[in-house]
Amino acid sequence: MAYFERLWSELPDAPPEHFARRRDFVLGALEPGTAVIDVGCGAGWFAAALAQAGFAVVGVEVAQEPVRRARARFPALEFRVVAESELPFDAGAFAGAWIGEVLEHVQDGLGLLSEVARVLAPGGRLALSTPDHGWGLRLRLGLSRRAFERHFEPRADHLRFFTARTLETLIDAAGYEQIRIRRERGVLLAAARTPA
Repeated sequence: MAYFERLWSELPDAPPEHFARRRDFVLGALEPGTAVIDVGCGAGWFAAALAQAGFAVVGVEVAQEPVRRARARFPALEFRVVAESELPFDAGAFAGAWIGEVLEHVQDGLGLLSEVARVLAPGGRLALSTPDHGWGLRLRLGLSRRAFERHFEPRADHLRFFTARTLETLIDAAGYEQIRIRRERGVLLAAARTPA
């Protein structure tokens, strides 16, 4: 997609924001040693961390540029360019999925979560992170027009804004169970499972 290619052309080639914290979360949320899909893998940092920890990982992304970076940095790993709404894998192909700082960028979050559920095996684990729009941030944005306009800049790449409750509602609507969400310094960390 040209939109995501343009975004990636402007991003520095550096580790993702909050990398260590999010890496530790995903490594603890997924079943060790299983097959995992890294949805919106970016330049491959999390896929590499998962592989190093013993997971069989495939990274998927909608743009060529991040996949080019990932393949150059981690040539032993598998990375694919895919459509935003359809994953080219069989139903139940993976035991786990990681969606790190992706959900806020997609037009159809419910569709993405449902498609990820399709490629997860029964009882498969989902781990995801997204920015937290908790009450403190909402209050600050509501009290300052400048802060509000800067945060909700119409040319920005964030299309969705989540609280713990709205994220849980979306994950539940996609058919996941055992949903657990925690806040950690501006980030929502969510874990769930597909029905067994």
